[in-house]
Amino acid sequence: MATNEITHPAAPPAAAQPPRQRGLLPLLLVANSAMLAVYMGVGSVLLPTQIAAIAPDDKVALLGLIGGISAIFATAFNPIAGALSDRTGRRNPWILGGAFASLAGLAFLGNVATALLVGIGWCLIQATMNVYQAAVTAIVPDRIPADRRGTASALVGLGLPIGGTVGVLVASQTVDHLRTGYLVLGAIVSVSALLLTLFCRDLPRTEHAPAAAPRPKGAQMAAFLSSLAHHDFRWAFIGRALMVLGYFSVVGYQLYILDDHIALPAGLTPPAAIAVLTPVSMVAMAVSTVVGGLLSDRWNRRKVFVGVSAALAGLVMAVPVISPTWTGMLVFSALNGLAFGCFMAVDTALVTLVLPRAEDAARDMGVLNIANAGPQIIAPFVASAIVTGLGGYTPLFLAGGALSLIGALAILPIRSVR
Repeated sequence: MATNEITHPAAPPAAAQPPRQRGLLPLLLVANSAMLAVYMGVGSVLLPTQIAAIAPDDKVALLGLIGGISAIFATAFNPIAGALSDRTGRRNPWILGGAFASLAGLAFLGNVATALLVGIGWCLIQATMNVYQAAVTAIVPDRIPADRRGTASALVGLGLPIGGTVGVLVASQTVDHLRTGYLVLGAIVSVSALLLTLFCRDLPRTEHAPAAAPRPKGAQMAAFLSSLAHHDFRWAFIGRALMVLGYFSVVGYQLYILDDHIALPAGLTPPAAIAVLTPVSMVAMAVSTVVGGLLSDRWNRRKVFVGVSAALAGLVMAVPVISPTWTGMLVFSALNGLAFGCFMAVDTALVTLVLPRAEDAARDMGVLNIANAGPQIIAPFVASAIVTGLGGYTPLFLAGGALSLIGALAILPIRSVR
């Protein structure tokens, strides 16, 4: 769509709203928490630990290489799965299929001992988890009224602090038994998928949104990323991508930062330090997620919350540069959690309000999720290039802060949401 003026077609008219499903939001919270448990537990602890054990002298570059290659799978499978979910008119089969395939991939990853097989396993997990994520993410624009999406996104957004904490704690406790850690995280996402699909029936798309019109095969590829031609959606995509890239460039390397850059107290190991820092960050994130989502609904304002929180996330990256100490990391984790939690909660609500077409909601949310999944996996590649090329972790913090600040500016051109 080339027009810059929209009237939020992603929100179906009242008559087309689906019947209420009890427990939908709590089940979505569980599903999102499980997803983030896998991403954070594997990405922050298990995968870096496994790579460091295989190639301790090349761990930074190898983690970046595996992350960069797996980014292709993450960024491709999310919108593809979203488009297929739209086409079939169902979400539950994709949720179940993605979860159980991820369990198989995690089991495989826990039983390999070479860099090549670790890379293959992580690529498979990124592909299957993004199938799961595409279908779960589409449920909010499918079934939640537009005027309640800030609250809904805040509740669902608690998946990051809850899932992140659970994932990192599980990973930290099983860091000496990687196979067990991978299997536990796979079981968590599989059980969450079963709960969501058993207790929340899958509504055919025809019951609550118009079916996607068939397109000639020659036009399908152009239609696939057509949402990025929409002015507001494009800027929301850019802002999300920059913010997530800045955040995960640092968080994804946290184990190595604690090992090589921060002066930890005597007797505190990097995995144990992560097990402390993560709850600090996630509690702060939970508070700002709820408060930001509720206030954005009450005041009917999205952009100010998104922009200010992104700017704060950029500024706090200076804390570990000024104070590369355990205290500095505690302060950084708390402030960064506050900023990122508010951003993700309100930005998710904002994005659902700038979707170009209701009938393509899952596909377009899948395209948007490229800005979620892609940077999270590309971040290690970018971070390794910065650390090895510029000589340390101080440039990494500064680069992460700059990305977040630019992401804050990218929110300003959005016109249709206040």
